[in-house]
Amino acid sequence: MMTPLNSSTHFFFFFTQIPPPQNPKKPIPRNLHILCKKKVNTEEVWKENKAGFVDYDKGKHNVTTQIKGLRKDDLPKRFRLRIEGDKYQVDWTISEVVNKILKIKHWNDIEGVLNRWGGRFARKNFPVLIREITNAGSLEHSAEVFNWMKNQKNYCARVDIYNMMIRLHARHNRTDQARGLFFEMQEWRCKPNAETYNALINVHGRAGQWRWAMNIMEDMLRAAIPPSRVTYNNLINACGSSGNWREALKVCKKMTENGVGPDLVTHNIVLSAYKTGGQYSKALSYFELMKGTNIRPDTITLNIVIYCLVKVGEYGKAVDIFNSMREKRAESNPDIVTFTTIIRAYSVSGQIENCKAVFDMMLAEGLKPNIVSYNALIGAYASFGKHKEALSVFNELKKTGIRPDVVSYTSLLNAYGRSQQPEKAREIFDKIKRNSWKPNLVSYNALIDAYGSEGLLAEAVGVLREMEGDGIQPNIVTICTLLSACSRCGQQVNIDSVLSAAESRGIQLNTIACNSAIGSYMSLGEYEKALNMYRFMKEKGLRPDSVTFNVLISGSCKIAKYGDSVKFFDEMMDLKIPLTKEVYSSAICAYSKVGQLDGAESLFTMMKTNGCYPDIITYTAMMQAYDAAGSWEKAYALFKDMEMNDIQPDSIACSSLMKALNGGGQPTRVLLLAEFMREKAISFNDGTFFEIVSACSMLRNWRTTINVIKMIEPSFSVVSIGLLNQLLLFLGKSGKIETMMKLFFKMVASRAEINFGTYSILLKNLLAARKWRKYIEVLHWMEEAGLQPTLEMYQNISAIAWKCGDTASVASIHERIGHFTESVKRKVGDHISTPSPRCSSEVLAE
Repeated sequence: MMTPLNSSTHFFFFFTQIPPPQNPKKPIPRNLHILCKKKVNTEEVWKENKAGFVDYDKGKHNVTTQIKGLRKDDLPKRFRLRIEGDKYQVDWTISEVVNKILKIKHWNDIEGVLNRWGGRFARKNFPVLIREITNAGSLEHSAEVFNWMKNQKNYCARVDIYNMMIRLHARHNRTDQARGLFFEMQEWRCKPNAETYNALINVHGRAGQWRWAMNIMEDMLRAAIPPSRVTYNNLINACGSSGNWREALKVCKKMTENGVGPDLVTHNIVLSAYKTGGQYSKALSYFELMKGTNIRPDTITLNIVIYCLVKVGEYGKAVDIFNSMREKRAESNPDIVTFTTIIRAYSVSGQIENCKAVFDMMLAEGLKPNIVSYNALIGAYASFGKHKEALSVFNELKKTGIRPDVVSYTSLLNAYGRSQQPEKAREIFDKIKRNSWKPNLVSYNALIDAYGSEGLLAEAVGVLREMEGDGIQPNIVTICTLLSACSRCGQQVNIDSVLSAAESRGIQLNTIACNSAIGSYMSLGEYEKALNMYRFMKEKGLRPDSVTFNVLISGSCKIAKYGDSVKFFDEMMDLKIPLTKEVYSSAICAYSKVGQLDGAESLFTMMKTNGCYPDIITYTAMMQAYDAAGSWEKAYALFKDMEMNDIQPDSIACSSLMKALNGGGQPTRVLLLAEFMREKAISFNDGTFFEIVSACSMLRNWRTTINVIKMIEPSFSVVSIGLLNQLLLFLGKSGKIETMMKLFFKMVASRAEINFGTYSILLKNLLAARKWRKYIEVLHWMEEAGLQPTLEMYQNISAIAWKCGDTASVASIHERIGHFTESVKRKVGDHISTPSPRCSSEVLAE
């Protein structure tokens, strides 16, 4: 059958017998082979054309790649006739087919679209079609297209098609399906290549199945396929992502021995393996070795290094690397991960202002924060209880169009919990459910902590029951939170109940939980139970840490068991547990209480030698030790040493030094220290005011006392009654009766606490000044306040009133003395009267 001629067809003829040439000068060649074949411009067919779309009003842009593929004109004629004769057949490009498929939501309609596509008759279109759809990342669409393709008569199984499908399943962590494709391709007689094995190792690595990945590597070697650098990198990543950093190092060593040198990707994978395995110091050491190579770190490398530095507490070095990244933008630009990590670094180090500054810097750099960045900033504010700032960032997150997730809500919940607003925390918790999110374990623990921190133990236990009702099992953090709540509530029975609940639920107590239990028992004065918990730790093989011993040492000091505190410290030294500043401070206090000033001084010196520089708490403890030993000179010298080391003294340190100075007979220095506090804007507390008043009393300096009264007058309602009574006593002794009474009136006006001692001081000084009328008036005030004067108070004024000839007052006083005597007799009679019989259950209930 002859093929009709057309202008686009080129012909070459083949002749077996050629007649003699008419012109001998132009011989006709013999054996000329001429084939009939259509020529296709492959460069134009498979060329990728970029198409862009920009919306300047909305600030959106989109760039797509357009591929034509083989179309109707490129097909054999029999297929062209089928397309031209059927009105339902469409001559789409490959990109048009891909766009139509991706818009389909019902998978059954995909086959209808593909059956209308004229390009399905060209086998070469299939790999390109699969490539474009898999690049879009839609697993369901790709699987339907692949199944349709296998049912076509002109389909031929190819390795590259299977490789693309295996890689797509790897992206979606579908290990079993990827492995099934691996066996299927061999049934279709497609021999796997290095790319196939790499994709299969990658999918098992993503699923954490590193042993499977190792076995696939061995199969690859048995198939005589040499592993490439990509193969080794995938295998190292499979081991490292599972936390098996030792196995990752073994593969890296084998990689080098086989002559395949590591590249930047390899180094990043090894660093990530250390990071996942919690080996932050090893990661930093590996980075130092990496600097000696010719491979320069990129942004991913430095992000891992910054993360590890934050974990080991090297915040300054992390910030230095961040600043160097911003200065050397040509080498490694900081990205969203970098800024987010630095926000967390500032949050952990307590520099909350810098968190917002870094976030604003990220916006200024043109980077768009993601949900993780917003959550990091909300969490930073939440850790300091700044609920207003956290709520502001939360609202800003919603304005950007990003939907808050469970972490966002939980961070905001935590912010309200730390700011003593458990009701607000509960509202946020309920919003999590209303917004179709399921609260996780962290959410429940945060709500329990919000109630527990306010001593609302019943509500905290109710959240625990709600948590278990929702199918979420409590963990050790839940138990620790409840133990802390019991401590705040002062309910020792509930501590035992929480520990029993942990045991019944199979929750194994760790060191942190035991520390919480010991601290709770200590705060309630249950010293023996705290010791039993410590013995329990030893029995279970739980190694105590510095927090354990700090709780034991400080708790023993609070109940005056100073000898036990020293023993605990010695035991800690024997176990070679690193000493912290808190432990040093508690031990110094214990040594000073047992009269071992040399031991306290030795600890203070050892602390400096070991590189654990004293803080304000340690200096204060040492000054209190010198005060107990009566050595004000050393306390004063230590205060000067604290200033030289740029440690800003606080009100507690100043009051401790004032107490030592007053005890050493140095009231003038106390007043000079008060002037120093005023200059340095150090706030005054009850202790400092008390010592200043005591110093004025020793110096008989009532003018300074008047100034002190003016200073503390705005705070009368919160100042301790002991300090106010001390002021009244000093003014009375100084003969400033009018000033004393004015101070009393100010105390009453400010609704400050007034007790029996306050009236006793007034009456004593009025009696000494022979102000007997005011004395009687104060007695009336005392009775109106519900405080019964003593018989001696009445008797003291009775003699004075009789001498002054005030018979009316004498009669009134004698009448009150009579009433007082009768009331005492009635109380004594009621006390000795026989009580009515009650059942034992009523007594136990009380």
